[in-house]
Amino acid sequence: MYKKILITTDGSSISTATALAGVGLAAELKAQVVALFVAPQYQYPMEVDFLPVVSPTMEEYQQCMQKQGQTHLAAVAQAAQQAGLAFTGITTFDDVAANSIVQCAKEQGCDLIYIGSHGRGGWRRLLLGSVTSKVLSASELPVLVDRLRLPSHTAT
Repeated sequence: MYKKILITTDGSSISTATALAGVGLAAELKAQVVALFVAPQYQYPMEVDFLPVVSPTMEEYQQCMQKQGQTHLAAVAQAAQQAGLAFTGITTFDDVAANSIVQCAKEQGCDLIYIGSHGRGGWRRLLLGSVTSKVLSASELPVLVDRLRLPSHTAT
């Protein structure tokens, strides 16, 4: 059925849980996993006459975000490795994450995009997260949306 699945994460706990569920699906299908973290583009600092500008350079920012991407992708990589699946982790830079998700899926030869219904935006959107909505609109590939699940509380 599906041989190569793009799984997205933004590093939030909800997104990580969804990504791990995506690895579970990939394991059932014996599919390769491509995990993607999309970092925002570098914003050039604005100079203000009365305030000194203290900000990282573009290179420093990109290095920092690459490291953050590796951190966010680590749990997905570990789950894929434990399942014996081929894994590729990618960090890209784009202010419109949906664009990078759709483009990465095409470039990597994926045949399914696995994405959570909500990420960092959480409750700000009632039905679907804005990135998920944009991916659904822009993708020519099938998109599987894992809906938001709240942790259940058990009495002790």
